[in-house]
Amino acid sequence: MTELDVRALQQRLAAFAAARNWEQYHTPKNLAAALSVEASELVEIFQWLTPEQSARVMETPETAHRVADEVADVLAYLLQFCEVLKIDALAALAEKIDRNETRFPAPERPDPPDTTESPNCHSSE
Repeated sequence: MTELDVRALQQRLAAFAAARNWEQYHTPKNLAAALSVEASELVEIFQWLTPEQSARVMETPETAHRVADEVADVLAYLLQFCEVLKIDALAALAEKIDRNETRFPAPERPDPPDTTESPNCHSSE
């Protein structure tokens, strides 16, 4: 997996938008709407697939390319949204995981049975 340099990606996206004079359109509202649209385009790829088919989408080069493109679009708009609102996306994610670990603790697993005892060693006294 490639290490993500969020700041460098945000700078590239900002430079791309600036070179085209698109900053005026990159308001939180517009970026949130664009993010939603791109996420919906990702969902559209999976809409009528069975769970089994959805698990295999990356096996077909054409579909894999479409999925990767939509993931890139979602990430691009999310990073731009975070840049405009000065949100540190990775810090926000880490904090959210911390909160979820507290809100939804993993169930305690019972101790494994002691395999040194015979299953018939219990007395009925």
